[in-house]
Amino acid sequence: MDIGTISLILMVALIALLAIGMPLGFASAVLAVLVLVLRFEPDLILAPWTFGDGMLTAKPGSGALNLLQNKIYGLLTDYVLISIPLFIFMAALLERSGVAKTMYDSLSMWLNRTRGGIAIVTSIMAVIMAAMSGIIGGEVVLLGLIALPQMLRLGYNQNLAIGVICASGSLGTMIPPSIVLIIYGLITETSIKALFTASFLPGFMLASFIILYIVIRTQLRPEDAPLPDPEPDDPVGREKAGLFLALLNLLVVAGTALLCLRAGYIEFSGQNAANDGDAYSLASLWHFYMLGTLSLISLAAVFFVFGKDRSARSWALGKGLVPPIIVIGVVLGSIYGGITGITEAAGMGALAVFMIAVLLHYTTQEWIDLVRSRASRIAMTVGFVIALCIFIPMVFFPTTELVGEIRFAILFVAIFGAILRIEEMRDLLWDALVRTLKSTGTIIWVTIGAAALAGAYTVAGGPNYIANLIIGADLPTMGIILTMMLILLFMGAFMDWVGIVLLIIPVFLPIVLRLPIEEIGVFGQLEPQHVAIWFGVVFCMNMQVSFLSPPFGPAAFYLKSVAPPHISLTDIFKGFLPFIAIQLCALTVLLLYPPIIAILL
Repeated sequence: MDIGTISLILMVALIALLAIGMPLGFASAVLAVLVLVLRFEPDLILAPWTFGDGMLTAKPGSGALNLLQNKIYGLLTDYVLISIPLFIFMAALLERSGVAKTMYDSLSMWLNRTRGGIAIVTSIMAVIMAAMSGIIGGEVVLLGLIALPQMLRLGYNQNLAIGVICASGSLGTMIPPSIVLIIYGLITETSIKALFTASFLPGFMLASFIILYIVIRTQLRPEDAPLPDPEPDDPVGREKAGLFLALLNLLVVAGTALLCLRAGYIEFSGQNAANDGDAYSLASLWHFYMLGTLSLISLAAVFFVFGKDRSARSWALGKGLVPPIIVIGVVLGSIYGGITGITEAAGMGALAVFMIAVLLHYTTQEWIDLVRSRASRIAMTVGFVIALCIFIPMVFFPTTELVGEIRFAILFVAIFGAILRIEEMRDLLWDALVRTLKSTGTIIWVTIGAAALAGAYTVAGGPNYIANLIIGADLPTMGIILTMMLILLFMGAFMDWVGIVLLIIPVFLPIVLRLPIEEIGVFGQLEPQHVAIWFGVVFCMNMQVSFLSPPFGPAAFYLKSVAPPHISLTDIFKGFLPFIAIQLCALTVLLLYPPIIAILL
């Protein structure tokens, strides 16, 4: 059967299977088999007794079916894929750890006297959460639980509150470490680190558009965002500005001190010399002295400029921002600092969130009381663990070079075991693991099915057929790209992003790479090596729109699951309309000025 007829059958069958409720992963897998049969052995349908005589069934384990299983196996064994469940696990921990609530309270304190301040806080919080985990659904649910009741209680316009939560909560699509970008990089063999870097500016541009809209709307319509009644002890005016500067100064003290210690360790341990004399980033002897001096100056400002009392109060008001900064530093800092890859950074981030959740479980005084009440038991346990760290490598691994790793493993197991003795921590960990298993299972099954269908369609010659069809239409370059955007926006309204990236991108990206590069965009020009990266960022912006697009916008259903009963799905989609327009404006900027993605590359 010719590929044109197969393409038509495939499109109709996919819509039909999704319409009757078949999961995308299973629908894609069924259609993958159908495509191969129609293309290489159509007699199986009309004459199934001929099984074993055609191209597919004559030699099991060879031909098109073998290529298909190799493609699926290669995708599922890619090392970077491990980062997806780790980021999901991190998001699940964040949802129940209390980190998000303390961060929201801290941000609200600084902006509570600003018109639309709670909505702005919600957007900023969404950006920070996106930079921590890159998960979309969890963000919308968490913001719906924390921010929606607060905005409705203060009398915010319902449509504004709904739109801000869902549009901001979907920013995990664009802001690194985005899982959408990770899957795109795996499928197209594009550098994931480059995709993360390229998406920074577009992601923050979209976030700034949302905040700008909130500011303009609330200034023009003050009744949409009433100011809350002031609390007696709330700082105002210059006092609040002074406290904010004091908090920033404390963060500078901590940050520069840590970087100074890192630079000193790398320099004085001889690692710079071992690196052919090339110093690591921010780790030369000059950096050590410079960072140390800056840290001392900032520390002096704590006592002689801001004062101990003001610094202490600023810390009490703003300490909820510290855990998110640590997590972002661990994840993105380790990636862009060249310390680890994507997968290792995801693991470090998950561990950091778990340890922060443990520390936040008790107040400082409760920790002190706990240590005092169990001092003898803690001392005995610490002594026993130290003994294990010394004697196990000596007795069982006397010749190994991995003594340090073995001792660290013993120490980690001991600490982890002690933490799991706390019942709440066991419940937190179990709940996060169950959520991770469910979400990862869904993504993996969709990945298997969609990869099978994409592979089958490719083997059948589908991408070449679509490419020739689009290019043969004599459309200008931007006309072709706009046609792709319309298809992506339409598919995004009905299909999950995982299926789209696995089914559509392998067809569209080769076409984009064949287009005249000087005709892509209106202002500026892309470098040839940046075309695949640019299209990945554009695709993510399309998926950003799809999360709000009726009738199946996932963000609406995430919010509905935690919204008050009087808020219907119709109300939620109505609140999306201005924010979809904002997302389309951001997409337009990417299409008109493609080099925006290359500014940080």
